Amino acid sequence: MMILSMIFMFIMFIMYLLNFILMKKKIKIYEKMLSFECGFDLFSIQRMPFSLQFYLISIIFLIFDIEISLLMPMLYSINMILLYKWILIFNFMIIILLLGLYLEWNEGILYWFK
Repeated sequence: MMILSMIFMFIMFIMYLLNFILMKKKIKIYEKMLSFECGFDLFSIQRMPFSLQFYLISIIFLIFDIEISLLMPMLYSINMILLYKWILIFNFMIIILLLGLYLEWNEGILYWFK
């Protein structure tokens, strides 16, 4: 049994060495070696302007995503509670969702370019 383990470890070591030798990159490109952080160059000298609109839309997406994740389990519980209570709760959540969308639309938050 120990001989099989040693043979297996030796084969794995050879495969690791072959991978290390064959896949070694010859040319290193500076931009490919950097980490990717939201499309920004981390080591740039000048500070690039960033739109506040991006953050607002991402927060709106997060809110809608949470509301949808609360609505989805309600579909499974439709037969557990009375139908009129389910319809009341579902309509209340949809009204809150649409009211929030309407307010964001009136504030102009959904317009990407102003």
